[in-house]
Amino acid sequence: MSARSSTPSGSLRQRNVPGTGKKNKDGAVSDVEIDKLVKAAGSKPASNGSERDYKIVLVFITAMAFLTRFWGITHPNEVVFDEVHFGKFASYYLERTYFFDVHPPFGKLLFAFMGWLVGYDGHFHFENIGDSYIANKVPYVAFRSLPAILGALTVSVVYLIMWESGYSLPACILAAGLVLLDNAHIGQTRLILLDATLVFAMACSLLCYIKFYKLRHEPFSRKWWKWLILTGFALSCDISVKYVGLFAFITIGSAVIIDLWELLDVKRQGGALSLPEFGKHFAARAFGLIIMPFIFYLFWFQVHFAILNRSGPGDDFMTPEFQETLSDNVMLQNSITIDFYDTITLRHKETKAYLHSHADRYPLRYDDGRVSSQGQQVTGYPFNDTNNYWQVLPAGADDQKLGRHVKNHDLVRLRHLVTDTILLSHDVASPYYPTNQEFTTVAIADAYGDRAADTLFEVRIENGKPGQEFKSVSSHFKLIHNPSKVAMWTHTTPLPEWGHKQQEINGNKQIAPSSNVWLVDDIPSLPADHKRREKPERKVKTLPFLRKWFELQRSMFWHNNQLTSSHPYASLPYQWPFLLRGVSFWTHNDTRQQIYFLGNPIGWWIASSVLAIYAGIVLADQFSLRRGIDALDHRSRSRLYNSTGFFFLAWATHYFPFFVMGRQLFLHHYLPSHLASTLVTGALVEFIFAGEPTEHEVASKAGKKGVKRHVSARERFAGQSMVGPWIATLVILAAVFAGWYFFLPLTYGYPGLTVDQVLRRKWLGYDLHFAK
Repeated sequence: MSARSSTPSGSLRQRNVPGTGKKNKDGAVSDVEIDKLVKAAGSKPASNGSERDYKIVLVFITAMAFLTRFWGITHPNEVVFDEVHFGKFASYYLERTYFFDVHPPFGKLLFAFMGWLVGYDGHFHFENIGDSYIANKVPYVAFRSLPAILGALTVSVVYLIMWESGYSLPACILAAGLVLLDNAHIGQTRLILLDATLVFAMACSLLCYIKFYKLRHEPFSRKWWKWLILTGFALSCDISVKYVGLFAFITIGSAVIIDLWELLDVKRQGGALSLPEFGKHFAARAFGLIIMPFIFYLFWFQVHFAILNRSGPGDDFMTPEFQETLSDNVMLQNSITIDFYDTITLRHKETKAYLHSHADRYPLRYDDGRVSSQGQQVTGYPFNDTNNYWQVLPAGADDQKLGRHVKNHDLVRLRHLVTDTILLSHDVASPYYPTNQEFTTVAIADAYGDRAADTLFEVRIENGKPGQEFKSVSSHFKLIHNPSKVAMWTHTTPLPEWGHKQQEINGNKQIAPSSNVWLVDDIPSLPADHKRREKPERKVKTLPFLRKWFELQRSMFWHNNQLTSSHPYASLPYQWPFLLRGVSFWTHNDTRQQIYFLGNPIGWWIASSVLAIYAGIVLADQFSLRRGIDALDHRSRSRLYNSTGFFFLAWATHYFPFFVMGRQLFLHHYLPSHLASTLVTGALVEFIFAGEPTEHEVASKAGKKGVKRHVSARERFAGQSMVGPWIATLVILAAVFAGWYFFLPLTYGYPGLTVDQVLRRKWLGYDLHFAK
């Protein structure tokens, strides 16, 4: 009779250690010895629990997770916080209208799928926080149900992670309970937001890797491959929701590197691997955890491009070539080939400012004492007027031929019509950038005389081919000053009063950045009924998938890095573990109701404290070992460093990278790390309060002689009292429940609170509404 396991396959990352029981001829502890221990445990109080107990608790916790996530999900029945973005994107998918977002498409595609399931047509675009869902007939409950389902299942996955890792029942309950009763996880999973999908995928990647790792003694078996591929799929889903999903790759990748390093050891207990065998292990992991996730990642973009085939608000973020792959595109309809002697208006692609000039001149001296040329000002102006009109002249003064098209790499001069001067750049520092060249204008006589070279500019079309025609709207280009090779550039910092608070135009020596790109907005010299303005029917073009994907990736990364502006509810990473501030999601003045995104302070502070305790225990153990004191048995140290250490690694890799990010950051960025901290908490409470485990490891024949498995929590703690872990778990969860209940009105948005009730919830000076 073999011992029953309270986990499907045992625990995570336990090293082979000398057993205390009798060994059979294969070197494994006999099943009879384990049976004796387990039977002995049955006569003792507070046993760890059978597999049936684990399953019953899993069902109960899952039910409670669905209850807490779905309770009152219909409130409020109006747009809340970032639902303005992700609800809008779902509508665009259903309308097949192209949009741009800095996040990958998987999470948004899931919302669109939910809308499609209930027959929603995408007519509502979630324009403003507070817009009514009822009045606009939006199936918002269906949209909100997706993150609520995933948020509830995340609690179950946390429980399964602990169970699969071989932890006791109270440790499993504690870890899952900290997520179950956390106000931040609840609040983020009841709204049309991406983080529920992100956190669920991250938790699944940990669970799948643990199940894969436990099969390391059965390499290349069907189950081994299954959990390897599922780990890769979970990782792919994670990074396909938000790019911070890369942190999960770092977590799993670090564990895989350690695992491969151990496989390379010729003294490993299972016997040395030959280099070809090791190569197979390496190749399998590279395929399952890098190549397959990348293929899945590309697949969601293929779906993204296949659905969004109509022109929309995202067009402006893409190149003209990309835009021409969309039907109903304005660029296809309005682009006109530009001829020499046409009058045009030039617009900066990034800031939308027009190239502008007026009779006023640069001051003799700037505020920092530098001297200008006192030439005519050339600025960026946000509104269209006649001072934005420039005539395109050929390089040669005697070239009077009309009807000749301007082409890529042609040299041109730009004549400012109102002041009858020619655009020029020269080696004089610009007002704000001493390293950049000033842009000004000179008289026509000078432009074709002594200053002829300084008035020549090259039209360099982005991704243009030699001889390609220069067109309005569709030709995104850089205007390169021919002698100095600087690119015309502008930025949003306004000039002083002498420049009428308009934008500075200067010559940027760094010509590669996309911020140097301009486009021709219109050709005012062409009458509305001119033949050149006729719009013949044009066919939608195609581009290779990888070219579209690379272009979108570049644009996503660039715009993601530009999210550096301040936000009233932005926070810094050092504030997150201590829950120093939250985020206001929604308010209703008449009822004094509000949704304030905030974690459960008690749960967060306990988890953060346990992280510090864990680090302290590891440091103390290392110090003791250096001094020749071995305070821990081999199995306890193995679990402390490997299993609990794996959870701690997940916390660290999802937390510390934010310290080097320059973009806007908010409390929700800590949710994956918080989940990892709950795993550390459950594991460490068992380590501190449980008795010393019995040191043995069993081998199960399982149809194959000598195939090993690890002992379950029930077997590890056989014959030992679990009163300590149970008491610690119940005390912690009681305190966490109190914190959860106290902050519920801020999480669910009702009931409204009085001034006194709001003030009592401003524990750390939280910036709550209706506090007076």
